[in-house]
Amino acid sequence: MINELFLPKPLTGIIPPMITPLHDNRTLDIEGLERLVEHILNGGVHGLFILGTTGEFPSLSYKLRYEMIERVCRQVDKRVPVLVGITDTSFVESLSTAEKAAYHGADALVLAPPYYFTSAQPELLEYFSHLAKRLPLPMFLYNMPIYTKVMIEAATVVAATDIPNIIGMKDSSSDLVYLSSVKYALRNKPDFTLLVGPEEIMPHFVLMGGHGGVNGGANLFPKIYVELYNAAIAKNFDKISSLHEKIMEISTSIYGVGKYGSSLIKGIKCCLSLMGICDDFMAEPFHRFKIEERKIMRENLLKLNIEEYKID
Repeated sequence: MINELFLPKPLTGIIPPMITPLHDNRTLDIEGLERLVEHILNGGVHGLFILGTTGEFPSLSYKLRYEMIERVCRQVDKRVPVLVGITDTSFVESLSTAEKAAYHGADALVLAPPYYFTSAQPELLEYFSHLAKRLPLPMFLYNMPIYTKVMIEAATVVAATDIPNIIGMKDSSSDLVYLSSVKYALRNKPDFTLLVGPEEIMPHFVLMGGHGGVNGGANLFPKIYVELYNAAIAKNFDKISSLHEKIMEISTSIYGVGKYGSSLIKGIKCCLSLMGICDDFMAEPFHRFKIEERKIMRENLLKLNIEEYKID
């Protein structure tokens, strides 16, 4: 049963995909995690999503994932909904993570298609159905084709809305045409949540009738993303324009340092370290920025000139 108080239908607003603060491959940065949770919540966000792509979930041990769930749920303590990623190549492990999330008080689950082997759309729909029936919490689909190698097609999303326990989708395809087609196909299902990952298109999607954003930059500057979302809801185009320019400045200066597939996460973690919030260790096989890249990141962060956020 969905807790209406903590998980409204549809879920709206900014739900940051939180990074996972680490000291090493086996150890959470616990003090950093606690500071980060409060930093994000103080920005007025509408939820928190852990163990997603930005949270490096494929690189984390199950022990670390379970500890992350327990600590975050306990600290948030129902101030906002907590969404937990359960994506895995193993059906059984997805279910196990879901059970841990429910036990510790999470509010919903998030599932991308299993990666490595590519699923056909009928297989994908069957997989969603089989898993959803066994889950202890409601579930959001997660369309992330760049990593899963499969797009959740619009027709599959529509069919999935008839599966009990599936209540929404987060899309990270960056494809506004696809999002438009999904939004139109679900025009008679206003309670089905549609959230967008890439922050560069978040206000555009909200203006189209989308419900909000799961934006990585909200780890750093949550208040700015909340203000942009609110401006889009209010159709305040002057404010949308000025805030979107700042979002683009963040995107181009923070996420593009170094030629890495992991540059976005490296950039966010490096900035959080420079802001004195948490360690910037990245789980293997990736590594934090070296000294020269860190200098560049510090310069870029200073150039953003966001006064309310201090830099060490």
